[in-house]
Amino acid sequence: MTHALDRDPIYRRRRFDPATIELCVRWYLTYRLSYRDLVQMMAERGVTVSYSTILRWVQRYVPEFEKRWSRYAQSVDPSRRMDETAVRVREGGSHYLYRAVDRHGKTVDSLLCTDRGDSSARAFFTKALVTHRLRPPQKVNLDGNAATHRALRDLKQKNPLWRKVEVRVNGYLNNVVEQDHRAIKRRCAAMLGLKSYRTAAITLAGIELVHRVRKRQFALRARDAHRFASLKELWTCALRPYQAGIEASGVTFSSVTPKRTRTHVL
Repeated sequence: MTHALDRDPIYRRRRFDPATIELCVRWYLTYRLSYRDLVQMMAERGVTVSYSTILRWVQRYVPEFEKRWSRYAQSVDPSRRMDETAVRVREGGSHYLYRAVDRHGKTVDSLLCTDRGDSSARAFFTKALVTHRLRPPQKVNLDGNAATHRALRDLKQKNPLWRKVEVRVNGYLNNVVEQDHRAIKRRCAAMLGLKSYRTAAITLAGIELVHRVRKRQFALRARDAHRFASLKELWTCALRPYQAGIEASGVTFSSVTPKRTRTHVL
């Protein structure tokens, strides 16, 4: 009598090994590769997979990976810088990726919108507030987009959490977020194109996740710091289900930085 393999529930009924799926998704989000580049690279490893399969893996697992990484996210500074950058999508033309970073350059949040109107700015501010509800903003530096200012004034009238927020319009303060756009734009330039809003939104969310990992915005605690010697090991530990006997394996996680000798901040 055959028995089902003991694997992560999100990978059940999948023909490919979970390690292969995680590798393809991580490589696609991290490096300047197309889906067809990954197909050829996996073929050299003896794994035959189509580019459409990898695309479906990205769309299926990026939201789940975001949830699991968010368990170890560190808080950001209440002083924020907000800006939007144009992203080309085949269906609908130019879209706008709203992004915010704190004064130290740590990513606060991002949201892909179809335009630069009041509703888009409101949606971004609302999403960012929910993401960091335990530490709401105290200062927000904006660019010269009038719709963004109108959206924030509207939120101040409706939500008391926004009434004490200081709004500033200093161009040089937004340099940090404008420079931070480069990492996202460089990755998008290597793609063959984002076809639809849905695929673009999920793909960009995954790229933002990798960018946050690169900027060490997650705190992972382990008994042996050398366990996190490579990016692969970091992802393996972060994506592991919490109820899968992690502590029994000698690895624990924390979103609060403990003693310096036992902490690896990512």
